[in-house]
Amino acid sequence: MSCFRLENVSYRYSKSPVLTGIDLSLEPGEILGLFGHNGAGKTTSIKLILGLMTPQQGTVSVLGGQAGDPEVSQHIGYLPENVMFYPQLTGREILTHFARLKGAPLSQVPTLLEQVGLGDAMAARVKTYSKGMRQRLGLAQALLGKPKLLMLDEPTVGLDPVATADLYRLLRRLRDEGTGIVLCSHVLPGVEPYIDRAAILTEGMLKAAGNLSALRRQASMPVTLTVAPANGDGHLASVAEAAGLSASTSVMENGSLRIEVPADSKMAMIRRLLATGEVRDLGVVEPTLEDIYVHFIGSGGLAHRGGAL
Repeated sequence: MSCFRLENVSYRYSKSPVLTGIDLSLEPGEILGLFGHNGAGKTTSIKLILGLMTPQQGTVSVLGGQAGDPEVSQHIGYLPENVMFYPQLTGREILTHFARLKGAPLSQVPTLLEQVGLGDAMAARVKTYSKGMRQRLGLAQALLGKPKLLMLDEPTVGLDPVATADLYRLLRRLRDEGTGIVLCSHVLPGVEPYIDRAAILTEGMLKAAGNLSALRRQASMPVTLTVAPANGDGHLASVAEAAGLSASTSVMENGSLRIEVPADSKMAMIRRLLATGEVRDLGVVEPTLEDIYVHFIGSGGLAHRGGAL
């Protein structure tokens, strides 16, 4: 049973299309990164999965049932980008309130607060919490009831590096226990090590989806080799000759050679370079998630985000 499945889903506000023909799914025990510029359709997709909106075309199934069905919703955890709580209540009172609404065991409340690092602050009023502490409280409410589907929108906002690392360790543990997780973030280098697949939206269309290896192949993006010669320019010349001088070969400031090769030619090039006996060190740099993202959204997506990733 899939955590969710969108099949040929379209939605428009007035006459403006927000989603067009989206096919996307998530399986148990998988972390999906959902990426796109502002206005790409991420929030609409999340609302459709949560059952807050109904598609105008296509179908949405969630946990084997219908999106928005109470019996389905009780197995979903959701952390919005901007969390807000009653400032006069304590962290424990807030989480107890949400546990009652969701029908989750009240015994989970202190355990979850400890788990997200709020054990010492559970009796403090939320108005005294920092932004990072409110974010931790939001995560705790999303985890109530041990959800089968967990949807997190910018979950690391306000978290320091230690708390961010703790969060990703927790997500990996939940994934290993079978929870399906959707992770939306603009901090692509931060999430890259933790996702199993990526889905890239732009202007309401799904431009690409798959694991990073598959996306690199789909984009036909080159691999960069950095080669340090054994000693001096003479050795550099030998290495450069083996690589075959071209527009994709250049000398870096530190004297190393930078070579871009098609992914399917990587190993052949490495063997040629090593065969010279003139290589002291060699590095392989695959295109990053950010590189892949920019490739698929193009300049149109950058315009939507003011040129910033």
